[in-house]
Amino acid sequence: MSHSVPLSEIIAVREEDEEEEEENGSGRKDDGSWKKIKDGDRLDGRLAFTVSYVERCQQHRWRCAEVTFTCPERALCRSWVSSIREQLASISSRPRSLLVYINPYGGKRQGKRIYERKVAPLFAQAGISTHVIVTEYANHARDHLRTAAELSKFDGVVCVGGDGMFSEIVHGLVWRTQIECGVDPNCPDEALSPCSLRIGIIPAGSTDCICFATVGTNDPITSALHIIVGDSQPMDVCSVHHNNMFLRYSVSLLGYGFYGDVLSDSERKRWLGLARYDISGVKMFLTHNYYEGTVSYLPARGMIGTPRDAGRCRSGCAVCQHNGQIQSDRAEKYETEKASDCEDDGEWKTIRGKFLAINAASMSCACPRSPKGLSPAAHLADGTTDLILVRKCSRFNFLRHLLRHANKDDQFDLGFVEVHRVVRFRFTPRYCQSDSDLELDLLESGKRQIFSQICRDHPACGCAPAYSSWNCDGEILTHTAIDVRVHCRLIKLFARGIEEPQVFEDLANPSAI
Repeated sequence: MSHSVPLSEIIAVREEDEEEEEENGSGRKDDGSWKKIKDGDRLDGRLAFTVSYVERCQQHRWRCAEVTFTCPERALCRSWVSSIREQLASISSRPRSLLVYINPYGGKRQGKRIYERKVAPLFAQAGISTHVIVTEYANHARDHLRTAAELSKFDGVVCVGGDGMFSEIVHGLVWRTQIECGVDPNCPDEALSPCSLRIGIIPAGSTDCICFATVGTNDPITSALHIIVGDSQPMDVCSVHHNNMFLRYSVSLLGYGFYGDVLSDSERKRWLGLARYDISGVKMFLTHNYYEGTVSYLPARGMIGTPRDAGRCRSGCAVCQHNGQIQSDRAEKYETEKASDCEDDGEWKTIRGKFLAINAASMSCACPRSPKGLSPAAHLADGTTDLILVRKCSRFNFLRHLLRHANKDDQFDLGFVEVHRVVRFRFTPRYCQSDSDLELDLLESGKRQIFSQICRDHPACGCAPAYSSWNCDGEILTHTAIDVRVHCRLIKLFARGIEEPQVFEDLANPSAI
């Protein structure tokens, strides 16, 4: 039987114990051939070594499999083991030392157990040293990365937790990088410096949206194996500012209106556990609030792909590679331009209206509850975000839009929904617009505007509230008027994007040792 193993997907190699093999020998003739030894087979007294490697399973899951090779002489056996180890050591993309943060409270509070039972043994098998920190309070990892962490000692940072824990790592690492590079994080027009260390995610949260978008599953073993083989997946990051003051970074979803209201309401029901999201979602759907404001955006120009493409962002995505290069070429231009210059050149578009939801998706945001996500054709590393505007409509129509996130229908093929692929956008709620805009509104609306203002001051009347709040990757922003800019390929993950199904089905003739 012949068996080949791709060098890039070998986890480790070990030499079998000669004495143990002799005890298990059956006395059959040794012809010196290479053979795959299945579980339960004996080694027939011959010398052997075992190679641990990546085996692909269904639903994008990876597992650690083993194949044992036999040879007639100890010198030959050791030669193969030494050669494989040397080749593995020569792969510079593989991490040797990792800084690991574990959130013991996220999701179902299983982070520490998942790491110790499923991940740590794999890291030890692959010869990766780790420095583990169990976080004790919110933003512990972020604060430690900003100031205390000796990052020069590590090849990457790993978080064990959910999307909130990943957000902490991003904020700490990106902030640290900007300070060390002399970049002012509070300036929205500054081009941010990319982070040199890759980030790994061991999913142990409630949604694990990032893992679904970058790996295709929320399986801890799969994520650990992607880290071990040294995969690298660039990812865009959005910076969010208010009046030249930095607020947060976003890597997945910025949501105003419906999704902001759901998060705000659910925070008051934390005692309900994960059920609070369903309860708050139903409540906000029935409440059916809409919000007035102005959205200005800078469209993505000269790029391939649209938010309504049938294609999806996958491993080796051509759209990300093409658009990412265009964005890199334009980086210097956008760094020197000021906001006023951009507005004068006529590229900015402005939309005013009443919105049930304003969403910016920097990735598909797919998860088990929403297999397609908010924007199925969004890309991880093309330097853009998909701006989705849901205008005021009936509850029935809004329900149609929400249900399309879980079926095969186009959620953007509705008259009250529009989507734009943008590189930057701003939102100003009506209540804090300029005085001239408010005066114009008064002339247009007459007495309705006066009564509307009275209703805003006295919400007990049941009218729609004046403003919502922003849901930024599961955190509530303190301001509603924001300026959002996409920074192309600002971070890198230990991932390779979602592999196409045929990669799992057709593994014939791999490049092998």
